[in-house]
Amino acid sequence: MKIKATIERIPGGMMLVPLLLGAMLNTFSPDAGAYFGSFTKGMITGTVPILAVWFFCIGASINLRATGTVLRKSGTLVITKIAVAWVVAMIAASFIPEQGIQTGMFAGLSVLAIVSAMDMTNGGLYASLMNQYGTKEESGAFVLMSLESGPLMTMVILGSAGLASFEPHHFIGAVLPFLVGFALGNLDHDFRSFFSKATPTLIPFFGFALGNTINLGVILDTGLLGIMLGVAVIIITGIPLIIADRVIGGGNGTAGIAASSAAGAAVANPVIIAQINPAFEPVAASATALVAASVIVTAILVPIITALYSRYMMDKKIEDKEHAVP
Repeated sequence: MKIKATIERIPGGMMLVPLLLGAMLNTFSPDAGAYFGSFTKGMITGTVPILAVWFFCIGASINLRATGTVLRKSGTLVITKIAVAWVVAMIAASFIPEQGIQTGMFAGLSVLAIVSAMDMTNGGLYASLMNQYGTKEESGAFVLMSLESGPLMTMVILGSAGLASFEPHHFIGAVLPFLVGFALGNLDHDFRSFFSKATPTLIPFFGFALGNTINLGVILDTGLLGIMLGVAVIIITGIPLIIADRVIGGGNGTAGIAASSAAGAAVANPVIIAQINPAFEPVAASATALVAASVIVTAILVPIITALYSRYMMDKKIEDKEHAVP
């Protein structure tokens, strides 16, 4: 049976399918972890420790000696994505209550949900799209995108926007596994090779654990809003990313479109941040559901839009060459 191949045909499938299975388990049998206990409970409820190991391995996989082209490209995309999320957070905070919107079509929407959906790129999706539609250097920009992984940037944005306060040791705790992995991977390339192999392996495990924090009823309640958030992520982050890629990154904008997705790992941010700062607990569940929906929407739409944009740019390039011929 070609189960793995079938799952991989779905954009972000190795993350999204286990997440959906976990959400189904949590919706229809929320006490399964407590009932079975032991290792089964650990897999069901182990979001934070599994993600901690994943962040460590992500850090170990990053090579400090990346080429200047890769650093320029990835740095441009990462900084632009984070900057847009910060601006949106500042604007959204002026009209969205601290406890989120409680009634109407936008019920469940919070600044936490918006920032979590916008400040991280689906690096695996980006790399696969650039392998097909971009250059080797553009595909390598996935390297620095790993720095977005985890709650750190979301915490920085929320803190700098005056929406939350975090103790310094909480920031250190959020990034320490990543930094230790990064140090080991660059001190010894054998460590980098060893730990980087675990990065894709851990994805379905934390996807399943994350799914067990989601109730499908909440997703159904916020379904249309989740779709709208996903589309908003593509439009609001995609346009600045295209401009930055063309003006600073030296590309034609295709990499910007490919980077406009919401990262699967972002689904964990509301829960983790609520654990660090209990003030976010009332909106964590709805934010998780909204971010999960936006991940699915962007995983479906971004590859389609990237393909169409790349084809348009290629046709335009051919047309310009034809017009240039005397």
